[in-house]
Amino acid sequence: MRNNPRCLYDNNFIGFLNESDVSILGKLCDRYHGDAKTTTREASKGEISVMKDALSLLSNKDGRIIFEYDIPRLGKRIDVVLLYRGIIFCLEFKVGQATILEADVDQVLDYALDLKNFHRFSQDKVIVPVLIATEYRGSSSDVKMSVYDDQVVNPLVTGTSGILNLLSTVLNRFPNETPVDPNWIISPYAPTPTIIEAARSLYENHSVENITRHEADKVSTDRTIAYILDVIRQSKERQEKSICFVTGVPGAGKTLVGLDVAIRQTYQGQTEPVKDEGAVYLSGNGPLVAVLTEALAQDNYKRCREDGEKKKMTDSRREVSKSIQMIHRYRDNMLAKIKNPVENGVLEIDPTKAVKMEEAGFGEVEHVAIFDEAQRSWTHKRLADYLKRGGTYGNKLKVPNFPVSEAAFLIWSLDQREDWATIICLVGGGQEINTGEAGISEWIQAINEEFSHWKVYISPKLTEAEYAEGRVNELLANNQNVTYSEDLHLGVSLRSYRAEKLSAFVHALLSFDESAKTIYEEIKDKYPIVLTRDMAKARRWLHSKVRGTERTGVLVTKESARYKPLAVHILPSGDENAVHWFLEDKIDTRSSNYLEDAATEIQVQGLELDYTCLLWDADMRYENGKWRYYRFNGNTKWNEILGNTENQQEQMKYMLNAYRVLLTRARAGMVICVPEGNSNKTPSGFWEDSTRLPEFYDGTYRYLKSLGIEEI
Repeated sequence: MRNNPRCLYDNNFIGFLNESDVSILGKLCDRYHGDAKTTTREASKGEISVMKDALSLLSNKDGRIIFEYDIPRLGKRIDVVLLYRGIIFCLEFKVGQATILEADVDQVLDYALDLKNFHRFSQDKVIVPVLIATEYRGSSSDVKMSVYDDQVVNPLVTGTSGILNLLSTVLNRFPNETPVDPNWIISPYAPTPTIIEAARSLYENHSVENITRHEADKVSTDRTIAYILDVIRQSKERQEKSICFVTGVPGAGKTLVGLDVAIRQTYQGQTEPVKDEGAVYLSGNGPLVAVLTEALAQDNYKRCREDGEKKKMTDSRREVSKSIQMIHRYRDNMLAKIKNPVENGVLEIDPTKAVKMEEAGFGEVEHVAIFDEAQRSWTHKRLADYLKRGGTYGNKLKVPNFPVSEAAFLIWSLDQREDWATIICLVGGGQEINTGEAGISEWIQAINEEFSHWKVYISPKLTEAEYAEGRVNELLANNQNVTYSEDLHLGVSLRSYRAEKLSAFVHALLSFDESAKTIYEEIKDKYPIVLTRDMAKARRWLHSKVRGTERTGVLVTKESARYKPLAVHILPSGDENAVHWFLEDKIDTRSSNYLEDAATEIQVQGLELDYTCLLWDADMRYENGKWRYYRFNGNTKWNEILGNTENQQEQMKYMLNAYRVLLTRARAGMVICVPEGNSNKTPSGFWEDSTRLPEFYDGTYRYLKSLGIEEI
């Protein structure tokens, strides 16, 4: 038997059968992370006994048995894996259970799918997920076995007495499989976790070492993290201020990089935070912060309860919020310290409202602040208007004549430290989606005008047109403190693990680049993108794709208006609704999986689903080789946005970016539904519904069809 960190026990069948139960149990307990509870030990005893009874009856005992095989992406272990006659059996035990629960079936199917998608030596093998409820009296080996296209068998269920028969049934179905690689246990494992899964593992383990890819297509993420940590180290050693701009294609892992840096800087390999070395992850994306905070708090609460620790859910939420915060709340903490009203357009600390610390000055506790989606920071006008009304999160503080943009104020806040500070700006190109979002040029202008002593580390990609309208070189031409590094760009989409070229396809589609056809042909087999004009067909396609606890959902832009005739409703605003939509399981009607409530770009930016349906409304239409933009007047008709004013041009940019965001939310595949519209007329010859004429949709449909997108 080998001692392998990826499992608690592994042996060949004969070695396992000849080893005493006490010895096997001892090894399981010795290698268990933490103290093995009584319930865990009893379950292990039952599993050992059941597997010995079953394997002893096999005529061919040339196989391998593995207990507690690690699935880092899911933060769990497979109870038992059998590598037998070229087939991978994933066994999930429910010792003492007599009923079959859907959640348990989904659990073992999730294990199988994870191996199929991310475990190198499993990708071309038949994988059989099996749920063993030891007191269950039936067995699915008695019915016809179904197999998915990727050779994952539909989950089988059995009680103790049916295990041998179930194994025989599977072996008869797949009699000629090639052997499993002898290095299966230490196979390269290249997971692409959802941001929720990654955040959970980060928060629990203070590291993403085991949950993210470490092959060639993931090196950029590791390199980016290392570069940022080195900038932080230099800033501390030299007692200087620095700011990093990290760019990345949609789904490249910018948020994960931010969370990783925050955790590494705060814990630095320790189990407790390192004093005075903290970092905070900040985002202006309310739904993202709410979903991540609730997911982590639920995990923290559940873990503490399992360990016998008395803790309230409110305590868990408060604990998590120390590491993940809304930018606006962070901002308001500094607003409470300034002299008010602001005189002569200059921000100053009011010493009657703040205590000066020996090293920190009047700055925040954290040396390092990570601003996710920095391009969404507010313009001076939006922030000034907001503060003039007294709309801050904290105490309705009114600040008339506020002099700077949100970006400038956030840099000013960290600049109040008298020792050192580092800001990391995570920037998504072409993803400004709200009026009043400044884009990245506001940050650079603030550095040039007020903070020229800050060291600037910048991704060369920031000079491209989708960032700061291509003006970065011009804006930084006279700044002598700028260092460019390719290490600050994330060029590979990790969200869409089956199609790393998805972002390139979406960019080509939206910009009418001929390469869209070629890229689609390259990705369609691994990452299905299909087209329909029927929402019922779209829903059926989604339901046919999702397995286990995979998530699906309907997406629309916030400018969409005529979705009700298609039995689609907009997810109500409010972060709590996004939390339910993303986190509730498939039996809850608030879940995205019900395909009843559609989320907008505001609610899903920074998050992801496995499969999506993008409902393409009449707000953005393809006509004569270009996009034309429309807003519904709320009652009777669509009004075209002509782009004659700066505000209209900005609105058109936001609408294009909204589709860019929605087209890049799916990890595994998507269906685009372009409605047919309503061509019916009344007896008197008038349109039955003039807000949904076929001509509003036909051009977009024909354009997408011309790219070769398969229609269902």
